[in-house]
Amino acid sequence: MMETLVSAEAVAKSYGNFSALSDVSFTISSGVTGLLGANGTGKTTLLGMMLGLHQVSGGTLTVLGVDPFTDGHQIRARMGYAPEHHTLPGDVRAADFVHHVAELHGLPPREAKTRASDALWLVGLGEERFRPMGTMSTGQRQRVKLAQAIAHDPALVLLDEPTDGLDPEQREDMLRLIRTVATTFEISVVLSSHLLDEVERVCDAAVIIGDGRTLASGSLDSLRGTGADVVVEVGTVQEAGQLGAALERRAVGHRIAGRSVVIRGDDDSVFDLTRDLCVEAEISIHRLNRRRLSLEDVYLERAS
Repeated sequence: MMETLVSAEAVAKSYGNFSALSDVSFTISSGVTGLLGANGTGKTTLLGMMLGLHQVSGGTLTVLGVDPFTDGHQIRARMGYAPEHHTLPGDVRAADFVHHVAELHGLPPREAKTRASDALWLVGLGEERFRPMGTMSTGQRQRVKLAQAIAHDPALVLLDEPTDGLDPEQREDMLRLIRTVATTFEISVVLSSHLLDEVERVCDAAVIIGDGRTLASGSLDSLRGTGADVVVEVGTVQEAGQLGAALERRAVGHRIAGRSVVIRGDDDSVFDLTRDLCVEAEISIHRLNRRRLSLEDVYLERAS
């Protein structure tokens, strides 16, 4: 049985009259877990509470078995964090910065220096490790942030939008690095992102939040289910709306996207019903097939 690294039960966080989170519940185990939600949904606030920077306003939150706000000193050596912002001291060399953070996590100076060098080589900055960070590109600074998060060999790393500001090639490289950190070095990762495809490609599980609450959580396979949707592409947007209305009358779950209608359920009856409704209403069918449920489908369905 996998160890529970983070557990949240009915967690709430308020700032005065503003409610950032109202009812968030989930468990996070080993591997790579995506913390998924639109910008402004409270992902960074939730990471801050996991780090012990903010006290929960309601509910319970445990990280590595303890309350991070009251007992954070017990777990700081076992956690790493890479913030979303790119504000790093420009006149400080990358190696010195990572060395300093490793010492803050409890490593002796000599070991911290060695680990800093190793971590920078791992993220592809071995030749650049003595450069001032102010002379580095956004992609290089993102790698420095990853290096300082893992240099002390933590059990759990929290990464807040680690691909922010990266071009497609840099983004691919960063996702591969994150996967390597998890699989080769057995460091569990919580990856906060608003990019559905990013989470789907690199994560084992996901926690989806929106409107201050948990919309869904679990392994990607359990969230997507084992079956497929029925997808029909019709001739016009108006025909898609017409088909949607017919499905609504029969209480059949569906989602309309332009001229396409995604119908929940992969058994023959749903497939046959969709075809028959189109025939009865004289709706032209351009394409009718089954498709594996994606994380985007889960997100849109739960958020609606």
